[in-house]
Amino acid sequence: MADIDEIVLSVVDQSPMRKGGKPSEALRETVTLAQRAERFGYSRYWVAEHHNSTSFTGTSPEVLIGQIAARTERIRVGSGGVMLSHYSALKVAEQFRVLDAFYPGRIDLGIGRAPGSDRLTAAALSHPRPPVDVLREFPQMVGDLLGFLSGSMAEGHPLREIKAQPGGAPETAPEVWLLGSSDYSAQLAAHLGLPFSFADFFGTTSEYGPRMADLYRDLFQPSEYLSEPKVNVGLQVICAPTEEEARFVGASRSLNKVVSALGLTTGGLLPPEEAIDWPLDERAREYMAQSTQSYIEGDPNQVRDGILASAERYQTADIGIVTNCYYFDHRVRSYELVARAMGMASGCANPCGMGYG
Repeated sequence: MADIDEIVLSVVDQSPMRKGGKPSEALRETVTLAQRAERFGYSRYWVAEHHNSTSFTGTSPEVLIGQIAARTERIRVGSGGVMLSHYSALKVAEQFRVLDAFYPGRIDLGIGRAPGSDRLTAAALSHPRPPVDVLREFPQMVGDLLGFLSGSMAEGHPLREIKAQPGGAPETAPEVWLLGSSDYSAQLAAHLGLPFSFADFFGTTSEYGPRMADLYRDLFQPSEYLSEPKVNVGLQVICAPTEEEARFVGASRSLNKVVSALGLTTGGLLPPEEAIDWPLDERAREYMAQSTQSYIEGDPNQVRDGILASAERYQTADIGIVTNCYYFDHRVRSYELVARAMGMASGCANPCGMGYG
């Protein structure tokens, strides 16, 4: 099992939306959680990109990053991630160079190739232009993004004369990560010499995830960005004082996973009091068991052991934590309990005096 003293924890926040809640409330909770995470000792705070969702409200990570960085002091803040296939590489580069100009040395740019939503919404994001052929064009888009960020577009590139603004040679630059859950992303990250973050938190990727991490390491080519492989793994985690309560709290998230897969909607995460007894047929229950089998939930000792076991499987000490549940206080408490279980929390007991819902 991995050494607990080597583990570095970060947060991946999908800005979950509760049934009956307001999107503005979920976004403000993301900023508040980032402030708490900084107190608890987390090293990084990444926000996600989703569209046309009743469960997640983070449609614009670059805007959220600015809000979070302005209200924190030390923690790195970034995207987990920007879905680059929807956008211009130049526009994304300039957005993140602006962020880095305001908060030098604190900005991460995680890039994904998934649509972040359904096909119709993905088409709407590029309308009236046709959607990008991701398999063919995504590597070029990432390469262009890197060139614009660094100000060193390759010789002969047709866009070489364009300089991303703010101009000049920046003292720092956003750290670029490639995010993914497949061999495509692992190989591209290795080829470009970029750090790689694997999405174990999807719930259906854990079985082959360590192989993707090994593939990335085996194929890694040193670059100006990184001299040796760097792997992060995002885990789905809920921690509570007891195993029973953790499973109760996690019922909202687990049910949401099922209803989303079935194409249904509940208008956001349901309260655990309702989700725990939601009527599901046998097929749906089997899907829930299969799709949540890699989730880590339990009391602090169980969660600590689960995180260490995952770190060992992926051979990395760099761990991202995703925690989605109905009550915000439960989410804050989970992140604090995880930090304490991993020996890094120096903040307040009982989430800085907050009551639990």
